[in-house]
Amino acid sequence: MELNRLLLLTSFLLHMEEGHASLTRLVCDNRLIQKYIGEAKDMEKRVGQCQALPALNPPAVLPFVGFSHQEWKSKSNETKRQEILRDLALLVGAVAGAQSQVTEECGSRQLNQLYQHANSFLLLLQTFSWEAGPWEPGCSQGSMEQTQITGIFLTYRQLVQGKLHFFFNDLAKNLCKQG
Repeated sequence: MELNRLLLLTSFLLHMEEGHASLTRLVCDNRLIQKYIGEAKDMEKRVGQCQALPALNPPAVLPFVGFSHQEWKSKSNETKRQEILRDLALLVGAVAGAQSQVTEECGSRQLNQLYQHANSFLLLLQTFSWEAGPWEPGCSQGSMEQTQITGIFLTYRQLVQGKLHFFFNDLAKNLCKQG
């Protein structure tokens, strides 16, 4: 498990060498986001197989990750990035809170992996240089309470498969033209 986290972090770091140059490599190779979507689906499936997962008390506060495609298209890339960063920050906090409530090995292992993945995306998106300046935490577009651990994994998968995937596609339209 440690090796998997190290490989994931290394993969992210390899894409973070020089701001926009690394961003270009990350978004122009669609296989990478597909890999992360597949990993999110796998984590969601594996946590569903864990036995005796407790109900979360207090509940986890998760971001609403659904969005209107029309509205999304009208936002600037910086606005999209800020929104995804707020969603990821709320998600990472929810995972950290859930980790303190789960003692069962399977659930604990899956939550740890989810924390590493979500936090890596958070750190990655914070490092990119943008014209609008650095990321500052703020309120998410909305949130919901979740008492089921599986709901945290569902939210992460939906975030990666939705906003993050579309964000990378939007960036690719401009950054991958030279390729």
